Amino acid sequence: MSSKPVVLKVGGARAVDQGGTLSAIAGLAGDSESRLVVVHGGSTAVDETLAELGIEPEYVETPDGVVGRFTDAETMGVFEMVMPGRLNTDAVARLRSEGVDAVGLSGVDGGLLSGPRTGAVRVQDGDRQKIRRGDHSGRIESVNADLLTGLLADGYTPVVSPPMAGHDGDRVVPANTDSDRAAAAIAAALGATLVVLTDVPGVLADPDDEETLIERVATPDEWSDVTAAAEGFMRRKVMAIEEALTGGARQAIVADATVERPARSALAGGGTHVLPAALEEAGSETPPETDTGVEP
Repeated sequence: MSSKPVVLKVGGARAVDQGGTLSAIAGLAGDSESRLVVVHGGSTAVDETLAELGIEPEYVETPDGVVGRFTDAETMGVFEMVMPGRLNTDAVARLRSEGVDAVGLSGVDGGLLSGPRTGAVRVQDGDRQKIRRGDHSGRIESVNADLLTGLLADGYTPVVSPPMAGHDGDRVVPANTDSDRAAAAIAAALGATLVVLTDVPGVLADPDDEETLIERVATPDEWSDVTAAAEGFMRRKVMAIEEALTGGARQAIVADATVERPARSALAGGGTHVLPAALEEAGSETPPETDTGVEP
C-alpha cells in the first residue's frame, strides 16, 4: 500500500451502518503500511436528536437550488453535543475495540479545520432571494496538516468530525461545516486519496439504475458526465471531489459502504474513481457553489 495517507469519509445517512462500517475498516486502519484518517458525518443523528428535543430542523434552499441545513444557535448546540460528543466518541471506541489506536478530534481541536464563520446565508424564498442571519456555519480555509501528520507518524488513526473552528472577529467559535467537504479539505492538505463511503455504489449515470455506475473519470468530458449525473446529496459529494483534487489530493473515490470490506473494495477499484486530470479543463462544468454564506 502507498505511504501516502488515505482519508476515509464514512457517511451518516440512515442507510449506512456507521458502526458496522467502522468495524469493517478496522483491518485497513490497523495495517502497518497504511496511514488512515477517518472523517465521519452524522446529519441523521442530529435530526433525530433535534426531534427528541422537540426542535424542528430547518432546511433552506440556496439560489442555486441546493437544499442545506440552517444552523441557528439552538441547532448548533445540538450539533456540538451529537457530532464531536456522542458520534465521535462512539466511533473512537468502536475502532479501539477492534485494536485500532484511534484518536478523536473535532475540527476545533488544534485549529484542525479553520475559516470564517459565515454568519448569514442567501436563501431562495419563492421568486425572491433573502439573507438569513444568525447562521452558525463556516467555510474551511485552512487545515492543520501538521497535527494529523504528527499523529499518523506516531501510529495513531485520527477520527475527525465537524464542527470546525470558525473565526468570528477575534473569537474562535464552533461552526457547522459539511463533512464531505471537511474530508476533501483534509485530503487536499495531505496529498491523500479521498474515499467517500456512502449508501450507493458510486456516481450513477441514471440515479435510479445501479447498473449505470460511472467507474473511471480521467478526462474533462468524463467529468462533465459526472456533474450532469449528480443529483441531490451526490451534488455535494461531487463538489467535495472537485475541491479535493484541485487542492492537491491524489485521487477521489465514491463507493458503497454496505459491501464487505468497503474501504479495501474501493481502493481495489470499486465505486467511481476520479483522477486529477479530469478537472484540468473542466472548471466551468462543475456544480454550482453551495457555500452561499455572506459575512455577518
